[in-house]
Amino acid sequence: MRNLEESPAPDPVDARLGARLAELRAAHGWSLGELAERSGVSRSTLSRAERAEISPTASLLNRLCNVYGRTMSQLLSEVEAEPVPLVRAAEQRVWEDRASGFVRRSVSPPHAGLRGELVEGRLAAGADLAYDRPPVPGLEQHIWVLEGALDVTAQDVGHRLDTGDCLRLRVWGPTRFRCAGPDEARYLLAVVLP
Repeated sequence: MRNLEESPAPDPVDARLGARLAELRAAHGWSLGELAERSGVSRSTLSRAERAEISPTASLLNRLCNVYGRTMSQLLSEVEAEPVPLVRAAEQRVWEDRASGFVRRSVSPPHAGLRGELVEGRLAAGADLAYDRPPVPGLEQHIWVLEGALDVTAQDVGHRLDTGDCLRLRVWGPTRFRCAGPDEARYLLAVVLP
């Protein structure tokens, strides 16, 4: 008789996120193929994300947020419990994209109905995070570097941000966040819906 190894249970956040992604697709009446065409993400990757067989990357979530007209924080807040007005530091949601070296902390208490939010980002030295489109066109971002240095490219214009520097922009197209090192970059991202 064969001894089959049990698959580890999916991460609870990934499971709730996958279920929410499946709900959003169903609410729009789209097949996996239709969503793949709209997002530029393969059907198999979308299917695996919905079943929580993979932990979605920041890039994948960004593409889906674009299709669904949500920010990443809005999407992530939809898989959480009832919104609260105060979130303690120890309770702030942290999400990690291990493939890119990106760690995202939702600083603001989650609430899908509000237009502004604060996010702490950390990029490991050498990390390069590229988004091919904004989650919401015209999204306003304020990027304040708390530690290290960060290279940000938006609308084909590059900006070098050192500790204490702040860049404000509206995002209409591709963006890129890069940490050349030698240390990680830690920054605060204020996001305001148009």
